[in-house]
Amino acid sequence: MLYATTATTHLGNIAHNLRGVRQRVGETKVLAAVKANAYGHGAVEVGRLLEREGLADWLGVATVPEGLELRQAGVRLPILKLSHALTDAEIEAALGADVTLAVVDADSIDQVAAVSQRLGVDAVVHLKLDSGMGRIGVPAEDAAALAVRCDDRGLVLQGVFSHMPVSDVPAGAAFTAAQIARFRAATEAIEDARGPVALRHLSASAGVLMHPDAWFDMVRPGIICYGSLPDPLSDPVVDLRPAMSWHTAVTFVKPVRAGETVSYGRTWTAPADTWIATIPVGYADGFSRLFSNRGRVLIGGRSYPVAGRVCMDQTMIDLGPVRAGAPAPVAVGDRVTLLGTDGDERIVAQELADLMGTITYEVTCLVGRRVGRIYEP
Repeated sequence: MLYATTATTHLGNIAHNLRGVRQRVGETKVLAAVKANAYGHGAVEVGRLLEREGLADWLGVATVPEGLELRQAGVRLPILKLSHALTDAEIEAALGADVTLAVVDADSIDQVAAVSQRLGVDAVVHLKLDSGMGRIGVPAEDAAALAVRCDDRGLVLQGVFSHMPVSDVPAGAAFTAAQIARFRAATEAIEDARGPVALRHLSASAGVLMHPDAWFDMVRPGIICYGSLPDPLSDPVVDLRPAMSWHTAVTFVKPVRAGETVSYGRTWTAPADTWIATIPVGYADGFSRLFSNRGRVLIGGRSYPVAGRVCMDQTMIDLGPVRAGAPAPVAVGDRVTLLGTDGDERIVAQELADLMGTITYEVTCLVGRRVGRIYEP
């Protein structure tokens, strides 16, 4: 590696997590979400793993280029684009790569049909319903009419799906139950109008964990594939192992005198003569500026706080007071853990998410492009 900051994807842990999902849902099919570069973990490597080990039946992406990347890497599992395509060029590229498209209203149905007819190919689609998310999709009460429209336009309607916004917390149980009932009624109306649809799917990670009545024909785990709960209050009924660790190295160590300041804005002042280490990671790498004066790292099995503001490319660490005649507690080149375990100390994605005021999904998705990538079995 030519850059000291690296993120390691632990493929064996992803396999462990998916086996847990498989065990929980039994014969229900599994679509693993690998959108956003597999939540920052590497879509190609993860996709190859899931196909090789038989851990998923489908893969889910957010964009056509994400699907094309998997196909170009030799991944042959069925791929669903989880939102609709906007342009004819997107639709044509997806159909050419055997990426299944979502349709969300009459216009998207007609557009996919027109492109497929022009190309002389069948277009397999999944109809997206809005059963309570309020994002995209046909209203549940219009589902049957739109399903029939797919048939009338010559599309192959393979699936019907929706998404749940509060299924990850116990406080959302009543809303989620009503949403599941709404989705079930919509799919029954579709079947009454045009016959069965092969794949009905509603549950993402939280549904897998907490709502077995929402599993239907397929589930769509995302964050639990990568070792985090969708919410700290989610029921941890599947044993999960973190799929990413993140490391860098000490590049500089120096003493600063009592009263001297460190980093932009002079927000940290040494309370006494103090050892300061510099590490080559910053917010351009995904190490959030919100960790300024609040975050911590692990070096040699010990926890050390961030001193001052996180910079774009570098961050300073408070190593503690200078002792007469004693060397600094760390040295240039020492390994630094940003996410993961070092000795008895551990930093998990939820800790970083809490400091950022966000969710674990964002922690790994934000790990920057220049961070070196390592894949371990």
